[in-house]
Amino acid sequence: MKSHSDKQSSASEIDGFSSATEMLQALQQRRVSAVELLDLHLHRIEHYNPTLNAVVTRSDETAHCTAVVADNSRSQGEDRPLLGLPLTIKDCIYVEGLPTTGGVPERAEAIAEADAPVAARVRAAGAVIMGKTNIPPYAKDFQTANPLFGRTNNPWDLACTPGGSTGGGAAAVAAGLTPLEFGADMGGSLRVPAVFCGIYGHTPSGTAVPRRGHFPGSNTPDPLKPLVTLGPLARSADDLNLAFDVIAGPDIGENVAWRLEVPPARHDCLTDYRVAVMPPIEWLPVDAEIVAALDRLATQLSRVGVHVKEAMPKALGDMREYYQIYRLVAAVLVSRGRPRSERDRQAEAIRNRTDNPWTLTDADGLQSDAAEYMAWFARREQYRAGLREFFDEWDILLSPANIVNAFPHTDVPPSNPWLDVNGESVWYGLQNVYASLSNLSDHPATVFPAGATRSELPIGLQALGPYLEDRTSIRFTALVGQEFGGFRAPPGYE
Repeated sequence: MKSHSDKQSSASEIDGFSSATEMLQALQQRRVSAVELLDLHLHRIEHYNPTLNAVVTRSDETAHCTAVVADNSRSQGEDRPLLGLPLTIKDCIYVEGLPTTGGVPERAEAIAEADAPVAARVRAAGAVIMGKTNIPPYAKDFQTANPLFGRTNNPWDLACTPGGSTGGGAAAVAAGLTPLEFGADMGGSLRVPAVFCGIYGHTPSGTAVPRRGHFPGSNTPDPLKPLVTLGPLARSADDLNLAFDVIAGPDIGENVAWRLEVPPARHDCLTDYRVAVMPPIEWLPVDAEIVAALDRLATQLSRVGVHVKEAMPKALGDMREYYQIYRLVAAVLVSRGRPRSERDRQAEAIRNRTDNPWTLTDADGLQSDAAEYMAWFARREQYRAGLREFFDEWDILLSPANIVNAFPHTDVPPSNPWLDVNGESVWYGLQNVYASLSNLSDHPATVFPAGATRSELPIGLQALGPYLEDRTSIRFTALVGQEFGGFRAPPGYE
């Protein structure tokens, strides 16, 4: 089946499912104005957002003024990478003049006084920021619902979650309410919603984009804040590349001397890629339809001449220790600033109510000290060395992006935190095991559409790439989409 972007490329009209690249071409060629393009998206938001609840903070008046300025600038010969393009940004990223609520009522009027670096770069590139999208409280769930704005629905099935924590953004992109969304990812927060909604998402290399400007957290540089990365969601891989180019670069201070020169993709032809398919993790069940999609793609790649083989970075072992260290570091990050007595109470409460080894790991993280934290980072560097060696031989590590596809809405947080995976109960929190491949190691990861379930929900897969070679994983997914099909519009939103 051809993707919507394949069909649109031959059409002269721009619609809600045109790619960001196509919209920018239309703006450059004066086939559409920034005001007209904004009006198109605002009309779609008016029509579809009441049932999706994806865009929760709107900035119509300011966006209209920005679009008018963009049209005037273009008429005077100016051109910038995103000039006149309307888009949205995740609620928890600071955007000057707009609330950064974190999905909690007490921050309903918390107006950002300055842009996060990502928002500033998007604005400087000429984008028209239409508003902000929904998240779970404190951006800490695989679903998107909060007491301030309510629940966001998946455009493929309103009874299902769009994922979290960038669920509002993923739903908005998939439904054609915005061509680009910028969000954040600490454990799949970009990638899980992308695969649940059938779109593309990219978690950049950890040092390629400033990590700051995300709530919880401050808008000042913080060299001790690993795991979190800010990146784009889109309906095409080419749009991811466009967005990455806009936001990538050193943070304030380092930009005095440092320059980011991300190399081109290792290959421009699909058959030149060396693709390692990650073998199953023995202790982690994955939905059978996701496994089938991974096997199907590996077979398709092999048939067209791609070098494909099952292979695992030796340094990662069976992923148990790797994922344990990821959870330990994450537990420290989410508890920073809390008194030791409070962290001890929380850890003991965890130990008293469960024997789940992974939540017990979280308790260990809450009660850790600085020496332990440094030891975990020393171990992390060993993993990173092993991955460097692995990517000398391979260009892509192909894996599932999650253990399940989009699932029906449930309590937030779930009162019964277990998922049915092929008839087996699996702890809800294990949905970020595959995501942690990128977050702990700082390697770039691109997720992309890879078919559909029997019930027509999207299936997505993950392409992990070599460190600071973001264009390699993005280009690979673009070529896969060209060969086998990419984004499909959910029915009912055309």
